[in-house]
Amino acid sequence: MDLKEIQNLIKFVANSGVAEVKLEMDDVKITIRTTLEGNVTETTYVQQLPAQAALPQAAPQVTAPIVVNTAAETQAPAAADSKYVTIKSPIIGTFYRKPSPDKPVFTEVGSTIAKGDVLCVIEAMKLFNEIESEVSGKIVKILVDDMSPVEFDQPLFLVDPS
Repeated sequence: MDLKEIQNLIKFVANSGVAEVKLEMDDVKITIRTTLEGNVTETTYVQQLPAQAALPQAAPQVTAPIVVNTAAETQAPAAADSKYVTIKSPIIGTFYRKPSPDKPVFTEVGSTIAKGDVLCVIEAMKLFNEIESEVSGKIVKILVDDMSPVEFDQPLFLVDPS
């Protein structure tokens, strides 16, 4: 993993709003922690080699402050009526409304859905996970823009189950 990929990972984590991400690959372990202090998010990552791979170089430790505009963070849905069911993201990743760029969207506002229908896909670690509806009803609102990062338990859709 090169420095550019690590920087892109830091930006993704900072924009997603998660507190901590750990990534382990063959010879690299990376931990990214974010803490909010005012309008500045401080991100720290540590890259190290496992104990069995003895190399003469020490593992680098880098601290990089990233300024995040808090107004640009994902908006929580306004106080919605209690009659709507919120479908939330089960994982961290990138939200897509289509199975591929040349295909139509899975669902639109006003579409009627059934339990088990695919509503979107979330890409995580180059795997595309289909997100299925847990309820039947009508899509009232789509709360996330296409191709935007989402975090665990972030609201994605409002559904009217009636």
